[in-house]
Amino acid sequence: MAQAPFKLVVFDLDFTVWDAGGVWCDCLEPPFRKESGKVVDSRGSVVLVYDGIQRALRLLNDLGVPIAIASRTTRPDWARTLLDLLELRAFFSYEEIYPSSKVRHFEALRRDSGVDYEEMLFFDDESRNIVEVSELGVKAVLVREGFSPALFGQAFR
Repeated sequence: MAQAPFKLVVFDLDFTVWDAGGVWCDCLEPPFRKESGKVVDSRGSVVLVYDGIQRALRLLNDLGVPIAIASRTTRPDWARTLLDLLELRAFFSYEEIYPSSKVRHFEALRRDSGVDYEEMLFFDDESRNIVEVSELGVKAVLVREGFSPALFGQAFR
């Protein structure tokens, strides 16, 4: 099996891993539930995982690459509930989910994982986060229209 070029891969959540009905997850209305195989909030807004996320997470897992979350949501409890309902949470070794700068998230990830910034790969939909994290030395990839297998493949080239 091939060796991964990164020792830690980090994902933002909103508009990177999932689309929460066109809003951030902290704009949804709990309680959340599974209905007909979909995760919905109390108003019926559907939280959709972008195509290829589960496959990418499985591939990274198979390669033995730890995976982390860096999300600045104001409702970390909601994000964790959604991760559980979407059956994604078990893939992540590290979770930095709280309202703060992505720099703070990455400082914690470096401390907790022991992985240097230069050995990390980060996916996020916000340009400001890409700029901040790139300045640390992390390879940061802008996710313009949700995560895709093509974007994942390009990041590894």
